[in-house]
Amino acid sequence: MTESAYPAARAVSATVQAHFRHLLESRQHGKEVLAKQPDAQAIEMIIDAAFWASLRREEGYSPKISLAFLAPEQAGQPLIFENSLPLNPTTLSRLAPAVERPGVHLGVWHDKDQLRVWGTTRRIPRLCFVLEVIEPGLLVVKYRRGQDPGKFVNVVILKGDQIKVVDEEGTSLADCPELLTSLLSFGSPAFRDDSVNVLVQLAASMRAHGRGGILLVVPQGTEAWRESIVWPVLYSVSPPLSELAHLMRQEEEMRNALWQEALQDAVEAVGGLTAVDGATIISDQYEVLAFGAKVGRREGGRQVEQVIVTEPIIGDLASVVHPVQFGGTRHLSAAQFVQDQRDSVALVASQDGRFTVFAWSPCEEMVHAHRVETLLL
Repeated sequence: MTESAYPAARAVSATVQAHFRHLLESRQHGKEVLAKQPDAQAIEMIIDAAFWASLRREEGYSPKISLAFLAPEQAGQPLIFENSLPLNPTTLSRLAPAVERPGVHLGVWHDKDQLRVWGTTRRIPRLCFVLEVIEPGLLVVKYRRGQDPGKFVNVVILKGDQIKVVDEEGTSLADCPELLTSLLSFGSPAFRDDSVNVLVQLAASMRAHGRGGILLVVPQGTEAWRESIVWPVLYSVSPPLSELAHLMRQEEEMRNALWQEALQDAVEAVGGLTAVDGATIISDQYEVLAFGAKVGRREGGRQVEQVIVTEPIIGDLASVVHPVQFGGTRHLSAAQFVQDQRDSVALVASQDGRFTVFAWSPCEEMVHAHRVETLLL
């Protein structure tokens, strides 16, 4: 192995190794076969090769690659190259078109004293080290959680010389409403590995369409939220669309592959509504009440003037700012809605990829804006 030329790769390698070691030790009491963990040098080399590959273009396209550290025998029924390939930017950029679809990983493993790319796989064991190239210079270290092969937990985000280490302890706040705690606790030991987190899927869908949007989650069976909406609403829904709610009410033993497919379709349908100008409103039981709604200040309510902003990143410090200082009209509208409707939650996707969850903080007596795009990459 040669020394990496991307300084962030070396800077973060020991932290990532320690994190995966902790994960492995916390799960060793179980009977399930878990992935073997890379050492710091292997982590450094994988990140370095992926970073330089991300800056290349192959036939005019920037590479999108997912690298998984595992031996072929841990990969189910993988595609194995007759001759393994060197782990370097040239190899990765040339293979990228074949593996850019979701769920396909390039397998990386030791071959004598080198790391080599041995083939591709769609199956990886739990806690498998995965490095995903999102866009030029943007990499995410993650691992698979639970039985669903599509569920991952982000560990570190690298963007150029910026390193963001996700603070799993910081995602459990004492005064968080239940919905927000659910959204932020992907990696928490208390979060069930096989659970379905609809808000996470809705957030990812909102972020994916790239147009920006607002999703307001209000308590089921109440009408108070109507006081914070400008009427009439052109796209008010009556009766409420209950497809997603119906799916989530089904017993877990009935949740088979067809159910998963139906759930994904329903999530994409609701996520698509948020691309329409205005806010989409759903109940906390996932019934769609309206979309394209304009948020207004509740009669008698005060104008929102400050919010507390945090990000679940190690070393992050909370700051108190005016809503327009970290976003535009969507953020201001969401903050105003949550200040007026304190038992509600607002999810805001920006066109630039940022994602913010607004909730009322009883401890701080103000709106709390949680920047969570690092959890959704």
